[in-house]
Amino acid sequence: MSRLTLAEAAKRALMTADATEKADVTAEMAAMWRNGEITEVGSTDLPDRPGRPAKPELLPPNKMPKRKKGSVQGRIGLLHALAHIELNAIDLAWDLCVRFPEADMPRHFHDAWVQVADDEARHFKMINKRLGEMDATYGDLPAHDGLWQTSMDTAYDILPRLAVVPMVFEARGLDATPPTIERLLSHGDTESARILKIIAHDEIAHVAAGRKYYEYVCDQRGLPYYTTWHDMLRKHFRGPLKPPFNDEARYEAGMPPDYYQDYVLELPGEDD
Repeated sequence: MSRLTLAEAAKRALMTADATEKADVTAEMAAMWRNGEITEVGSTDLPDRPGRPAKPELLPPNKMPKRKKGSVQGRIGLLHALAHIELNAIDLAWDLCVRFPEADMPRHFHDAWVQVADDEARHFKMINKRLGEMDATYGDLPAHDGLWQTSMDTAYDILPRLAVVPMVFEARGLDATPPTIERLLSHGDTESARILKIIAHDEIAHVAAGRKYYEYVCDQRGLPYYTTWHDMLRKHFRGPLKPPFNDEARYEAGMPPDYYQDYVLELPGEDD
């Protein structure tokens, strides 16, 4: 029986710098948790930044080069950006899984986020394999660091972390992926489209997990779901929620339009 705790396993994955190795370590740690080789959640100090490879170069979002949609290079750019998102998602899942021991979450919470980390690792490897088939690899192009930076704004409390990372960032993926699949198919890239269909299916479960445990914590604290979520977004999410929304996928994840259709971003000075 391993003496490794889940918190230590998560930190091991977080601190692994090589992207493919991070995905492999994640799969290994997830299997150990599921098989009962890791039994205790435990706690440990977590990094403010995860391990990252020397490449890609990280740029501010507004400095990222524009992609030429439809061209081979444009599709490589798209897949590279998605690989970067999945790499961040591995770290975000592990971080959420063990960063908040004071919340005293039930075991099924940890089960859920170990599974999310494992899924994201599998997604990264699928996309990077596809990049290899197109004579490219993760790290060839620049990427931005906005996702991790924004998530760290919520490192002080599990409730805003759940409200923002799975219920905004991952939910936006539910909206964006179907039209992206259609564009890939229109250019004859059936293999990339097939991979994105797998990812889109898995992401519904990830958003559902975020919503489930957000509501669990709201119930513990006696807070209403919708208005609390709106308050969290105004504090931690930069910008409005942009339609069109994939209402069907969001509903399947347990996020009815009551959550997002009435959300209004209160900009500074708009009531002056």
